[in-house]
Amino acid sequence: MQEFLPLAQIVISITLIILVLLQQKGQALGSTFGQEGGFYSTRRGFQKKIFWATVASGCLFIILALLNFIL
Repeated sequence: MQEFLPLAQIVISITLIILVLLQQKGQALGSTFGQEGGFYSTRRGFQKKIFWATVASGCLFIILALLNFIL
């Protein structure tokens, strides 16, 4: 179990970094690929899934860090 926690934490941290980099505040996902968008809209579809995956990854990272600290 003690060998699994650091490895899982590394995998979750890399996933969290990638998910945060995919998000751009105030911009649509298309601006990541070179399109311009100067307005803010609500999250829909893929952007909403990325947002909730980021929240879940962050919570999982914190839980794994606490477990690693306790055990």
